[in-house]
Amino acid sequence: MPFSSRMLVFLNGEFVPEERATVSIFDRSFLYGDGLFETMRVAGGRPYCWKQHWARLEAGASFLNIGLSWRASEVEAAAVELAKRNGVKEAVLRLTVSRGVGKRGYSPRGADTPTIAMVVDPSPDLASETLRTWSLVTSSVQLRANDPLASFKTCNRLPQVLARAEADAAGASEALLSNSDGWVVEGGASNLFWVKGGMVCTPPRNSGILSGITRSVILELCPQIGLETQETNLTSEELRGMDGVFLSLSSLGIVEAVSLDGQVLQKSEVTRRLHKAYVERLRKESDEAEMI
Repeated sequence: MPFSSRMLVFLNGEFVPEERATVSIFDRSFLYGDGLFETMRVAGGRPYCWKQHWARLEAGASFLNIGLSWRASEVEAAAVELAKRNGVKEAVLRLTVSRGVGKRGYSPRGADTPTIAMVVDPSPDLASETLRTWSLVTSSVQLRANDPLASFKTCNRLPQVLARAEADAAGASEALLSNSDGWVVEGGASNLFWVKGGMVCTPPRNSGILSGITRSVILELCPQIGLETQETNLTSEELRGMDGVFLSLSSLGIVEAVSLDGQVLQKSEVTRRLHKAYVERLRKESDEAEMI
């Protein structure tokens, strides 16, 4: 069934047409970015890696002291129903939770009714996709190492917005950000990996990265296909000399980086092996989801 231009949205327990899905201008997510979100695949009509995404959202809500009044199973069921009502089996789902409407000022007092919203957007079936390739640029935006907020997808993503703008201006697919210690750590919307001597490496969690769900899947897959992993740091210059560079994100899975600031990067067979293993896992779990 083709995607309709008039999609349904889940907002505070109701399925409503997107033109009626409105949020108060006094909502604290709009005013201060006071909220959280998760972006995930819909595969076989169900959210992929749901438990992991919900666990991160729940941890973020606890950190921000936002009270969640919905159970994971209730929201998952609503996500499945949203995909079904929109006639999609393969899509990207965004789940947003705001602290809700509050009084003027930074104090969260009185903002006791969180807003919850979910939208789905059309997306190709990753299980039938070939390995995508991206060009990268080095961003001037710097992240703070050991930032506790980096562990969660807060609604305030201005560093990533600025990095994305730099990528757009350069005609690149993605921008790489460095941290306050001088290490290159992640993409604006993706986690960074590189291949060195057959080993798969990625920056450690305390470098200021958002530890993505797909990043965790890749670190699980590596030993299953005989690959060693290491969490370590490196500079942008060192990255240029690696045997291969790739990125991970929930919406697209694994993407190979082919250039950085106009310099061609090496390609690695390891990246292709991991992409094949990821697609096989996604296809298997998608088929199982359709049987539920």
